[in-house]
Amino acid sequence: MEIYESALVWIPQNSLIRKTYPADVSKVPKVILGLSDSWGPAELIMQNGSVVRSVAFSQDGSRVISGSYDKIVRIWNVTTGRVEAELKGHTNWVRSVAFSQEGSRVVSGSDDKMVQIWNVTTGKVEAKLKGHTYCVMSVAFSQDSSRVVSGSGDRTVRIWSVTTGKRTALGKFRRIWNVTTGKVEAGLKGHTDLVMSVAFSKDGSRVVSGSRDKTVRIWNVATGEVEAEMKGHTNLVNSVAFSPEGSRIVSGSFDNTVRIWNVTSGKVEAELKGHTDWVVSVAFSQDGSRVVSGSDDKTVRIWNVTSGKVEAELKGHTDWVMSVAFSQDGSRVVSGSADNTVRIWN
Repeated sequence: MEIYESALVWIPQNSLIRKTYPADVSKVPKVILGLSDSWGPAELIMQNGSVVRSVAFSQDGSRVISGSYDKIVRIWNVTTGRVEAELKGHTNWVRSVAFSQEGSRVVSGSDDKMVQIWNVTTGKVEAKLKGHTYCVMSVAFSQDSSRVVSGSGDRTVRIWSVTTGKRTALGKFRRIWNVTTGKVEAGLKGHTDLVMSVAFSKDGSRVVSGSRDKTVRIWNVATGEVEAEMKGHTNLVNSVAFSPEGSRIVSGSFDNTVRIWNVTSGKVEAELKGHTDWVVSVAFSQDGSRVVSGSDDKTVRIWNVTSGKVEAELKGHTDWVMSVAFSQDGSRVVSGSADNTVRIWN
């Protein structure tokens, strides 16, 4: 390996590089003031070229997907930081992206009102799911990857069969459609404003949604009925997620708070305060012990679910943090920002 001595001057005191090449380090001038003890927590910074609206890890942690305002879905190699694929086809901002469980497909939602399913290997669109009449704010796969849920500015939540591409449920005034007959089986009241975020429970039996109407709702996928409506946020709910075991929900709101809800009781278990601006994105770690949040205050925070305390505050983004997610093993966090970068934090 070729060593650039001019760069060694600024290597942090406790870095692995200094320990590996002590002889080379001893030759360079010493910085008396202003030299950091260690690297910052961001282990990889990837330049996206446009506002990054949504990010997610693949199940094996080897790749990250991003959706951005340049209408492109990108797949990144986590080891090299390079783009493996650019998926082009949306005609407006991409607001939400997610990997299927096995990593072979990607789903994206866009301001062009479309939900698209992509083949990761070929980079081609497998399905275009039409039906929303306003921008698609959020998308997610079910755990078995057989269904996709989407939430839209048209106030609806829709559940799609990935195999057929047909709509199996929707709500504005919620309607459950029989795919065989095409007839409405039930009409149920739903959110009264934009649906900002949706997610499946791990067993696929329920969907959680967060809305600009300030509520969090839990839906029974089989019946389309509301199981719970959780109120407490004082501004729009921009992000929601189930805990891995399905007993809790986390929500992030423009009231600057993160809340953890008990699914059975519908009550708030914890209100996590610390962000100084809107909370735009939240997610649970795979073991359910931690929550990550991203905010317009430009920080990423990791919270201990039991204590409600901040374990880490990750700083580095120079603009709003739009999306956050844990890796499957919980060792890393990915964030996407309006500063046009995707960052991976250790």
